[in-house]
Amino acid sequence: MSFVSLVAKRAAVSARAAPLAPLALTRLASTSSSNKTDALTWTQFFKLRKQQRGINVVSSGFTALLGCNISWAYLSNMEIDPTQMIMGFDPLVVISAGLMASGALGYLFGPLIGTQVFNIKNNKKLEDFNLKNKEFLEHVIENRVDASSQSFSNPVPDYYGEKIGSLKEYRQWLRDCHSYARKAKEFL
Repeated sequence: MSFVSLVAKRAAVSARAAPLAPLALTRLASTSSSNKTDALTWTQFFKLRKQQRGINVVSSGFTALLGCNISWAYLSNMEIDPTQMIMGFDPLVVISAGLMASGALGYLFGPLIGTQVFNIKNNKKLEDFNLKNKEFLEHVIENRVDASSQSFSNPVPDYYGEKIGSLKEYRQWLRDCHSYARKAKEFL
């Protein structure tokens, strides 16, 4: 018997033995479920958003300290002549500026690491979170006010929606935006 005939015979036997009932119960990928219980709610979304912000702040602090420590390890081993100026500045001032610059650069790298930590930690909810985040940002863009008429007496309420952390805060932000728009229209 050849290999092809063996495969054909085995396929015919397995086709006759396979029941049709499980195929009828299988939902195809193109259809949608009517009761999606694992969808991300707005409350869960805001909790995840707050968690992401917290992770980013902590990682920014960590990378700022790491940047300062690495630059301190390098700068503390340098031989510096205190009588020679560096670019017209005292060597202590240049070293201090270098430490602060490396700390600031480390702080800026923090969200890169924090976002990766958040993505790994919330891998199962990440797709729903990104969809809700996109929808939320579309709402913010749609409802934000025109900042061209701001003043000291009428400041713009959170233009990018960064401080919104719950549905209550979102509703308050909407009220503030409408109040700002009304005041801007009345006084112009």
